[in-house]
Amino acid sequence: MKIVSRNEELLRDALSCIPQSSSRTSPSSYNKLIRFEDISAAAFKIQCGVQKTPCMYSRLSKQYGMDIYLKKEFLQYTGSVKERGVLYLLTSLPQDQQRKGVIVASDSNFSMAVSYHASELRIPVFVIMSTSTSPARVKMCREYGAMVISYGTTTKDSQTHARRLAQENGYLYLEEEDSAVYLSGLGTVGLEVYEQVPKLDAVIFPAGGHCGLLAGSAAALKHLNPHISVIGVESESFPVLQQSLKAGHPTEDQACSNHHFYGDVSGLCFGSNSLQLTGKLVDKVVAVREEDVLISMLRLLEYERATVDAEGAIGLAALVAGKLPELKGKRVAIVICSGNLELHLLQQCIARALALDNRVCRFSLVLSDCPGDISKLLEILAREEVRVLDIKQERTFVTSELFTVKVTCTMETRDKIHAAQLRNAILERYPTAAWTER
Repeated sequence: MKIVSRNEELLRDALSCIPQSSSRTSPSSYNKLIRFEDISAAAFKIQCGVQKTPCMYSRLSKQYGMDIYLKKEFLQYTGSVKERGVLYLLTSLPQDQQRKGVIVASDSNFSMAVSYHASELRIPVFVIMSTSTSPARVKMCREYGAMVISYGTTTKDSQTHARRLAQENGYLYLEEEDSAVYLSGLGTVGLEVYEQVPKLDAVIFPAGGHCGLLAGSAAALKHLNPHISVIGVESESFPVLQQSLKAGHPTEDQACSNHHFYGDVSGLCFGSNSLQLTGKLVDKVVAVREEDVLISMLRLLEYERATVDAEGAIGLAALVAGKLPELKGKRVAIVICSGNLELHLLQQCIARALALDNRVCRFSLVLSDCPGDISKLLEILAREEVRVLDIKQERTFVTSELFTVKVTCTMETRDKIHAAQLRNAILERYPTAAWTER
């Protein structure tokens, strides 16, 4: 958590930052940076303000050959684990600053958490958003109680405007960073997982640029049981954390900015504090493909009735992709940290995931335009027990011989085996049928 205002000196005690260094810290210096006692104090202070979310045994366990427990942080009021760090930060502010108010400039889960908890604590809160921000995000922050101001066409424009307002009016400008206070609040997830699931072997967290949850929770888990494996998962498209760990310092020259689908997972590595803790305490960081994340979202929706975004699903994606074979037969907890997926994007994600999972198939073929030919095709589809989602006929622009019709069928199948059986049946009767590859 980065604090920027002319009142910054008031926060020196409550918001002390970890000294930056590109090398790994010694055990003694680590204890000075973020202590287990700090995380315990955070858990006590925020217990009435955030949900103690369930960590439940999942029906996905049999499918992946291990005991899977899902820590459902998307059930927080604003749908994100960020509430833990934000609430602890806000309650740590001096009363004088609480009266003056805080200001943020983003459309992330962080800004929604600040909007809600600042309003609940009766702290004036202002959110500056660019004009390109989703109307749903603007509406949500207003409903949480923030004064939302649209300014500029980019996030950088809104951040510059927010800093200016903070200087002119005495607001505290909050930017998500990795101070000990914020990390301690996020680290309470590790405490709860340890309490809720006995005999844990491993815990999987989302990683990426904003790895505060991973770092803070690792500090708690490794203190309680050094033998628990702590694993981070990020996107192959944005391997920010792996690159930063390899370089020994936060990478700042990444070509990516926050990707609309991945959110915070695709952001730049925001601080050396989290990076040092991750390098010291996290056992493994793996990267997954976008396809695996989409299928993970589908699995959570079907088996857990959980509608989550990419950041929430990326932990399970490591199991979907088979990236952690060493966990077979083990007891594993996965933190599902966020469920703020916009409706139009949810529709696209699920449709794409069904195709990737061989649950929706499409083929095209050319038939003679005679009575009964379409009926024969439908008979084959009925015999194969598929559900026809859509069937289209094209006559005008068919390039084959006259008096033919191009038929395109979209069907729902049970699984990969069922899809293969359907394909064989169609090709046996219509050898020239063309399948649309996913």
